[in-house]
Amino acid sequence: MSALDTLETVASYANKLFVLWVLAAAALALYVPGVFTPILPYITPLLGLIMLGMGLTLLPEDFRRIVERPRDVAIGALTQWLVMPVAAYALTLVLGLPTQLALGVVLVGAAPGGTASNVMTYLGKGDVALSVSITTVTTLTAPLLMPAWVVTLAGATIDVTFASLFTDIVRVVFVPVLAGFALRYLLDRYAPRLAEVGLTVFPTVSVAAIVAIVAAVVAANKGAILGAAAGAIAAVVLHNGIGLTAGNLAGRATGMSEDRVRATTFEVGLQNSGLAVALATAHFSPLAALAPALFSVWHNVTGPALASYFAAQGDATSGGEPAAPERAD
Repeated sequence: MSALDTLETVASYANKLFVLWVLAAAALALYVPGVFTPILPYITPLLGLIMLGMGLTLLPEDFRRIVERPRDVAIGALTQWLVMPVAAYALTLVLGLPTQLALGVVLVGAAPGGTASNVMTYLGKGDVALSVSITTVTTLTAPLLMPAWVVTLAGATIDVTFASLFTDIVRVVFVPVLAGFALRYLLDRYAPRLAEVGLTVFPTVSVAAIVAIVAAVVAANKGAILGAAAGAIAAVVLHNGIGLTAGNLAGRATGMSEDRVRATTFEVGLQNSGLAVALATAHFSPLAALAPALFSVWHNVTGPALASYFAAQGDATSGGEPAAPERAD
């Protein structure tokens, strides 16, 4: 076995244990928070690294699919952009969350889809091409729609402007994703074997970055988590459940095939919580990053559980699936 083969094997094994790494890091951060709090200033560049990894998973065909199937892509994207922000805001009111915790919940609701949804769709035998297309659309429109929702829903409680949020999202999402897409194109053309290895190994780098981000936020909020985080936990659990349910119902109500229903379910329910963490840390406070960090842990519990349930129901009708995507959020 060559060194590259060994690296691929180790990376694949590490990716499969993603949830365990997140839970272990969170527990360790509660026990020795001082070890992880120095990571806080590096959350934004870590997220940029994660988004670069997402860009590496994109191919020109993904953009062609958006044109070829605009109806289902639009249904998934619109359901996410409408249901998740409104549900987040409603939950903060119903649960009476303090301002900083509420901001974190709203940020999660306004975030685009994460590539975890692509992985869960694949594992749940859904339409991966549709999932990737919806993730691409919501990610590329995030610089406009995410700050618009945050300012609209939380404008009275924040000093942050649309322009500042737009600039940050372009810097940590749009630019890295496009850079990753360009790098993938060049590697596929001039170094296909390296591209193949990179698609297996780079997600492990993304996993490490996500684990570091979650650990840093948990460490910074040890007191809140041990004391008054019940509201944030309730908001995260309910928000994720609402998203998964809304995605499933939207797909069925519009007559999608079962494999596309599964894709839409994950796309609406699984958010790019890493982006919410980075924005909360950069513009608000570590406490505002608590709900997004908890969401990152929770949706990587419900996602695999639901994917396993879907898979147990058997194959769904599909127009064909690309190779398995790798987890990056």
